Amino acid sequence: MLRPAGQWQAEGMTIPTDTAHEADTAASLHTPLDERVVTRWRDAFLADPSAVRSMNAVTRTAIDEVAINRARLIDTRRSMSHRLDDWAATNQKKSGRCWLFAALNLLRNDARRVLEIKDFEFSQNHAMYWDKIERANYFLGDMIELAGTDPDDRLLAFLLEQLMGDGGQWNMEVSIFTKHGAVPKEVMPETESSSNTARMNAALRTQLRRGARMLRSAVASGASGDQLRALKEDVLADTHRILTIHLGVPPVEFEWQWNDDQKGFHRAGTFTPQSFLAQYTSIDLRDYVCLVDDPRPEHAKGTTLTVAHLGNVVAGDAVVYLNVDIDVMKQVAAQTIADGEPVWFGCDVGAQMLRTDGVWAADLFDYAGVYGVDLTTTKEERVRFGESAMTHAMLFTGVDLGDDGAPRRWRVENSWGVENGDRGFYTMDDSWFDEYVFEVVVRKDRLPAELRAALATEPIELPAWDPMGALA
Repeated sequence: MLRPAGQWQAEGMTIPTDTAHEADTAASLHTPLDERVVTRWRDAFLADPSAVRSMNAVTRTAIDEVAINRARLIDTRRSMSHRLDDWAATNQKKSGRCWLFAALNLLRNDARRVLEIKDFEFSQNHAMYWDKIERANYFLGDMIELAGTDPDDRLLAFLLEQLMGDGGQWNMEVSIFTKHGAVPKEVMPETESSSNTARMNAALRTQLRRGARMLRSAVASGASGDQLRALKEDVLADTHRILTIHLGVPPVEFEWQWNDDQKGFHRAGTFTPQSFLAQYTSIDLRDYVCLVDDPRPEHAKGTTLTVAHLGNVVAGDAVVYLNVDIDVMKQVAAQTIADGEPVWFGCDVGAQMLRTDGVWAADLFDYAGVYGVDLTTTKEERVRFGESAMTHAMLFTGVDLGDDGAPRRWRVENSWGVENGDRGFYTMDDSWFDEYVFEVVVRKDRLPAELRAALATEPIELPAWDPMGALA
């Protein structure tokens, strides 16, 4: 039978609430597993026909196939009242570059109109190359700053453990594109390592942790500022060597010519990555803001948030979120799509997702019904207890608005290839947006006046390990 979430039950036990007994209570509850209790559990399980039926099903069939809500799956149709995409989905393969793919997909929506190439792509490898080397420099600066801390310091341990992942946030890619520009995919194509980053990242982590140890030792030995800068540059030089072996040499300048979709030929001359991005996109990335739904009440709606030590480019854009109601995020995102522009967003991608069909809905799987256990949690509870965070970034390319103007479903360009969903495009029921979408990126001028004013306020700084610092 299902138990209501949060209801405490214990056979023959009263759980004390008097704080004076907390230590005794903790000791009395931290006990070995009682074999007699396990026997009672087993007997009760075998006496429950629904539990046995679920066991028989799940031991032979994947749990998602047993728990699927067929009615919800059928009801989540692909048609949209507003749909922008008529291009092919991209593929990040075995890498965590979704945030870069989503941003470059937004930029290519602009570039493809100018170039008249429907399936034009910017180089995702180029963007990752510069993110990695900039992030290495950012990390080593942190290591010098924290050189005097205890080796077991929580912040130091967190930064060392989280080092050189592939994920990121919106402001971090703004910093990359602003400083390093972007190039066509054919100018810096994918490599084995850009599409399969595990071994490259392992080598970079080893190199940078070794560099962190050397810098800490140098600081402890009384090294001067010039000596530390020289040592840091040596560590970065070796990091650059490893990275370039894996990803190739990024172009300083290149000649650009192309055939459009009507077979017309164009020769445009020589470009730098910065001039190419400026020439073929009109988007000013600094006109955008990242709206988030932080469900914890201590972070009031209408306030700005930032996360300590979250970034990639030293002196680049700080990661800043504007915390707003989820309905504001939906309204602005839907209107942006209706006006012809896709929307970058971040979410907890794996929850309630049927990948083969490319469908998300808050009630797509009835796990509680299969298990006979109440699994109900709120978005706030999931964030607080490590159950949910931003894990993936994608692009909204469509929305289905009802007769009342409210969104019913959303169309999503994923970056997992064309094998699943509608050739790589997924459908999100609006109920899923409420529960698992955490951020959307929109133009600042689309916000109400009071929210635009809030962008000028000093952001609340969250610790580096806060859930809102998760990298999509």
